Amino acid sequence: MIVPATDAARLRRGRLMLIALFVLFFGSAFGAGLLRLSGWMPAGLKNHGELLQPPADLREVPLLHADGRRYDWDPAARTWRILAAPPAGCAADCVQLLAELDKVWKLFGHNADRVEVLWLGATPDGIALPPELRPLLDDPAVRAALPRADDPAGIPLYVIDPNGFVVLRYAPHADPSGLRTDVARLLKLK
Repeated sequence: MIVPATDAARLRRGRLMLIALFVLFFGSAFGAGLLRLSGWMPAGLKNHGELLQPPADLREVPLLHADGRRYDWDPAARTWRILAAPPAGCAADCVQLLAELDKVWKLFGHNADRVEVLWLGATPDGIALPPELRPLLDDPAVRAALPRADDPAGIPLYVIDPNGFVVLRYAPHADPSGLRTDVARLLKLK
């Protein structure tokens, strides 16, 4: 049986369409798989701080408020923490960092009550401390539990989850807007 030319062209066009749909569907899935295996992520999904793998566990090290009371984690409250670990004798850098942390905390708006700012060690003299700041006694065991806390470049910052795990580290002089963005994403987690 001989197929007319118009039917042969229609059959060829149908096959090409089927191949194009196959390539479109499986080609995009293959491309996405290659991107995923290569480690690429869209810029909007990357965190600004360094993700700590594995996260440091601060639950085993007792944190103490500056007045000597024990700091309780209370995971049910779903409170995230930003921890600053300044070196002893920090002056101008500490004042600037406190101002930046206060601004970041205020930008959380209605979610600010779910974020605490912890300060490990003595606070700078002669300045008014922000109300969200929780000064903690400096403890070598706590500093030892924090990854690279003795950074010679300045004061590192850490994000601690509600359970007491240090999940993110920010290098000294990191952009505070990146810290705010990362913590705001974490606050959306239930």
